Amino acid sequence: MYELFEHTADLGLRVRAPDLNALFREAGVALFAAVLDNVTDVRPEQKIELAIAGTDREYLLFDWLRELLMQADERHLVFGQFDVTVTDSGLTGTAWGEPLDPARHLLAREVKAVTYHGLTVQPTADGWLAEVIVDI
Repeated sequence: MYELFEHTADLGLRVRAPDLNALFREAGVALFAAVLDNVTDVRPEQKIELAIAGTDREYLLFDWLRELLMQADERHLVFGQFDVTVTDSGLTGTAWGEPLDPARHLLAREVKAVTYHGLTVQPTADGWLAEVIVDI
């Protein structure tokens, strides 16, 4: 589950999930839900695979989202489905999406960057919580 929240001139993503892998998957969906009016319309036509090294969960989440944003920008793709495996030494992830089509993909806002401000990944009584601020 994710929600978007206003943060001055930025936008916050708050993500909750039962486990760390689901948290990172849901954070990917939240990122593209911030970009698109209806992220569920994105077809899984193309996939990219990513491997990111790191032991700090906050920085790993930052790097995951930053890499997704960069891949989307460089390849002119939008993503809507994700699979992530987080380990003690990093993560491997897959994102599925399709080429950006302005006739089908209604842009909600431009996410320029993922920020470190307010970045948190922490366990909760019922799973995990992450908060990330993105520059719009």
